[in-house]
Amino acid sequence: MRVISLKPLREFWAKHPDAEEPLRDWYTTTLGAKWTSLQDARATYPHADGVKTGGGDILTVFNIGGNKYRLVARIRYDYQLVNVRFVLTHAEYDKGKWKE
Repeated sequence: MRVISLKPLREFWAKHPDAEEPLRDWYTTTLGAKWTSLQDARATYPHADGVKTGGGDILTVFNIGGNKYRLVARIRYDYQLVNVRFVLTHAEYDKGKWKE
């Protein structure tokens, strides 16, 4: 998979230093993945969930750092492309503004 991009991960761990290691692990693991579906992503990350947004997009939500953080991405399995949309604390995620 290609991941676009590392920048939002870096920005997040600058504010939440304890997120750096799990976000780097997610990034490295995802770069080496060959996912063709959400089921493949779940084989690597069992708690990954597909969530529909208000605009009709399906985004994948990953638990990061023992469920302390959430990484929200749009995955194009046909292009082997992961676009990081948001990295959020659990509280920010629960507010749901990212779904709008």
